[in-house]
Amino acid sequence: MANTSSSEPWRVGVLFSRTGHLSNIENTQYMGTMVAIREINDAGGIHGRELVAQSYDPASDNNLFRDYSRRMLVDDGLSTIFGCYSSSSRRAILPIVERFNGLLWYPTPHEGFECSPNVIYTGASPNQNSVALANYLSENYGKRVYFVGSDYVFPRESNRIMRHLLTVRGCEVVGERYVPTRAKRQDFLPVFNDVKRLQPDVIFSTVIGDATSLFYQTYAQYGFSPNRMPIFSLTTTESENRAMGADVAEGHFTVASYFQTVESASNAEFVRRSKRMYGSDLETNVCMEAAYYQVHLFRAALELAGTMDADILRPAVQGTELSAPQGVVGIHLRWGQSNVWSRVGRASRNGQFKIVSQSRNAVETDPFLVQVTQAS
Repeated sequence: MANTSSSEPWRVGVLFSRTGHLSNIENTQYMGTMVAIREINDAGGIHGRELVAQSYDPASDNNLFRDYSRRMLVDDGLSTIFGCYSSSSRRAILPIVERFNGLLWYPTPHEGFECSPNVIYTGASPNQNSVALANYLSENYGKRVYFVGSDYVFPRESNRIMRHLLTVRGCEVVGERYVPTRAKRQDFLPVFNDVKRLQPDVIFSTVIGDATSLFYQTYAQYGFSPNRMPIFSLTTTESENRAMGADVAEGHFTVASYFQTVESASNAEFVRRSKRMYGSDLETNVCMEAAYYQVHLFRAALELAGTMDADILRPAVQGTELSAPQGVVGIHLRWGQSNVWSRVGRASRNGQFKIVSQSRNAVETDPFLVQVTQAS
């Protein structure tokens, strides 16, 4: 039961990079978190108690992610952290979160094959985005695919999964290259020289951060056309489209659970509130939306549990459903991961995505691809 006699605020940690090479997307996750916290406090808090964020900037540095997560859980006395964009930062702090029995809420699409009792995963797992990408790509854009990714765990694991999904659909991976996470323009030159030589039908990109803009811009400079050889991505959002230039992004595809163009009353309100807080030129994206709705999942669980104790709070969130901007989502009873929607979007001239395919409702998470493997 909740301690209704207390007036002390509920204190949570917020750990997203406001600076560094991943700050473009992580800033939007910070914004989504703060929009939700503002909404909760404007509605009277949780059991009449304000929700207060203790925020640090890890500056896209996994060592700082480790340092700040330990500070939050030990020195600041917190037990819940909303944070991390990259899988490498999640994995960097996971041993600390587990050791001190905290609860990390992770709002980014991930590579799956992980399930921790100390993490609530609210981004898509591979069966919710990679499968849809493989289906749409193979049915509409040819069989010869070239992989390009940033050199860390998510791209390598995503490419391993995508290779299987494409192979069973009769496709061929004709090339696979990785660039540094802080790649410069020159790092992409040998990549596109190889692409020019091999002439694939499609490029599958898991490039992240500031390097994303350089990747798409270099593609355009080589004279390639999305009408003949589009880029498909799990990681390129409206924020990256703006950074690279909407004209450069136009015609390429992203598979995600959410786009700003989702038509629903819940999304219209989310976009309106976000722009009111952070400016009319803000563009929402899938990572921001997950960061937003996971705070409301936390609110629902805390209202039920009445305590921040991770051993009590985590069971309270499992099985919870709510109406998010992307549609009705829920936390899987077994996995502690989100059942989210699956959508394919094609970038338009204004930087937004036209949704060309979507699931009828939220797709049940299958983080270890059990059903996908059986179907194959």
